[in-house]
Amino acid sequence: MKKTYLAFGLINYFFSWQMVAAQVKIEAAKTFPQSTIDSIKKLYTGVSGAGKPVAGTFFGGHVATWFTDLDVTEQNKDKYATGDVVKKGLLPNIKPIWDVNMRDAVIIVGGDGNYYLTGSTGRNIWRYNDGIEIYRSKDLKTWSYLGLVWSIDKDGGWEKLWRERHGNPVRAIWAPELHYINHNYYIAFSMPPGGIAILKSTTGKPEGPYTHATNPDKPLLGGIGPIETSYLIDPTLFQDDDGKVYFTHGSGKYIARMKDDLSDFAEPLREVKLLTPDVDSNHHIKSCQNVYQLKDIGFEGATLFKRSDKYYLGSTDKYEGRYSMMIAMSDNIYGPYTGRYEVLPCNGGTNFFKARNGDWFSCFFGDDTQAPWREKPGIIKVEFDKDGKIFIAKKQPDFILNK
Repeated sequence: MKKTYLAFGLINYFFSWQMVAAQVKIEAAKTFPQSTIDSIKKLYTGVSGAGKPVAGTFFGGHVATWFTDLDVTEQNKDKYATGDVVKKGLLPNIKPIWDVNMRDAVIIVGGDGNYYLTGSTGRNIWRYNDGIEIYRSKDLKTWSYLGLVWSIDKDGGWEKLWRERHGNPVRAIWAPELHYINHNYYIAFSMPPGGIAILKSTTGKPEGPYTHATNPDKPLLGGIGPIETSYLIDPTLFQDDDGKVYFTHGSGKYIARMKDDLSDFAEPLREVKLLTPDVDSNHHIKSCQNVYQLKDIGFEGATLFKRSDKYYLGSTDKYEGRYSMMIAMSDNIYGPYTGRYEVLPCNGGTNFFKARNGDWFSCFFGDDTQAPWREKPGIIKVEFDKDGKIFIAKKQPDFILNK
């Protein structure tokens, strides 16, 4: 009798799961009055626009939260951007590479040899933005605006739905990353409160237009149904020397190989093991304090790259109050990984890239109060020691230094 009930229960569960999957219920999706949506769009600009060069020395930026939407000034800087990491000698006295409002700044070298910059843009991504903007540069110094290359309203599928976060309406693109893979451009991105997708250029050009590489009707990962694992953000892609493309996201806890067309996973997500966890609670965000979480690399903003024969897996954490990328290394893409250290302070949620001349850089955007500015794209030159560990280069490019 027990076996009969168990079998019936399993069959019932299977068909229930199939029904939920068919409905594709987007996490926290909700219908809001049009007047509410209109008021949000009126209050917050959905794009950051072309921006401008950074003139002279620079301090400041922009801070947007659920409760405030303000510019950092000399009068309020001690509260929002103290620059303590510069004062303590932990970071060179740098300035942004471009004066444009941006979080999660990421730079790549494109197939044409130009540099391309993407990130979370708009006045307040905690509420709303229009989509994905891209910038191009020949030298990392001067940037041209390619515009809004993908619009939620015009080009979106499941992304068009407004959702609820912290009791408020939200519809925004978080942490978009441009990648040049197999002679084409792809964009991986996420949306709050969770949901990941990948786009591909239909022209082979970085400015697109872009269409979904993954299913336009549902997220690749996360965002489906009222379940704990729905909150999945910050995807990144990495192409290995053999041409295979890999995916990780958020805390960098899982890695999986993608299909050749990046439409879906070619295998199940594999859990990554960190052999040398850092269990000092001061090196983790306060909300991640149980023993299991203290063994993770970080909690969001994953990155993955390779130098020589070493794989570098990174994830952002609050290290002594700083929003910094934590890095671990491995000889194998799937790990296990070792290390787990703060590469440089306040560089969380970004990536590392190799410039055309062979120099390596970490991107930067300023998220915490110890940073020299908030929500502007920047770079910092890094180098590697004999064991492959990353450190800040003593000599930095002149154009990023405050003089």
